[in-house]
Amino acid sequence: MKKPLSSMHPVIERCSVFLRKFKRRMKWYFGGEHYALKSGQEILPAVVICHQSLLMRKLEGTDQTLQRNKIDSLRKACKSMNGVLVQPGETFSFWKLVGHPTETRGFPPGLQLSFGKLVSRTGGGLCQLSNLLHWMILHTPLTVTERHRHDFDPFPDYKRTVPFGSGATVFYNYLDFMFKNDTGNVFQVRAWLDDTYLHGEIRADREFPFCWTIQERNHRFVRIRGEVYRENELWRIITDSGTSKEISEELLFSNKLKVQYDTSAVPGIEVIELNSDSH
Repeated sequence: MKKPLSSMHPVIERCSVFLRKFKRRMKWYFGGEHYALKSGQEILPAVVICHQSLLMRKLEGTDQTLQRNKIDSLRKACKSMNGVLVQPGETFSFWKLVGHPTETRGFPPGLQLSFGKLVSRTGGGLCQLSNLLHWMILHTPLTVTERHRHDFDPFPDYKRTVPFGSGATVFYNYLDFMFKNDTGNVFQVRAWLDDTYLHGEIRADREFPFCWTIQERNHRFVRIRGEVYRENELWRIITDSGTSKEISEELLFSNKLKVQYDTSAVPGIEVIELNSDSH
């Protein structure tokens, strides 16, 4: 994976990060957005979507202490947003709620992907929460306004429960995950941990007559000029909750990402040989 110019020298990189963080702060203060910051005293009645993800993943060659540290960071981040209400016209910002994940605030070092490699960074592992939130928001009428993703496939699947390419990476504070409530309803975000899973719910002040589902299509591994890529499409299907009749479908993402691991060592993966990337 080719690194940006700003990463070629530590001084250039620090200047670039400082400017990006400063630009984000200016956008927070002067951008005119109304951010969701208030938690509800009560849990809203209607569950729109709920999901969970495994806390400890099977990652060869990694320090398990860092994964356990990740759980501490996730627990703290969940407390910062659990129960927050997103009123009509408001925007949910991951970093406005979580804040700067520093050691002094109780965020220990955890695993984080940086240019295709796993590194130890304070607050590392919070992407698991942003991934969970993004997946849930895709099952609602809420509008994703900022989402970032890795431009490679870093690991083989391990107990994956969501389609490849549906994640949302975050890095304080200029890589944010945000969504806006353009509806007339109130929504509520809930997030918590147990011993095994990270849990999340999106609730609303009323039931909806529609159901949103995500469907993966055309998933495959291909080899082009010696490099392996993973491809798929993610479609959102809207159906009538009462009749189960399909109302509409839309293509959300078309993914084609370079694979960072040895596919020949992973059982069940078949790689299709292509002569060019025009297919």
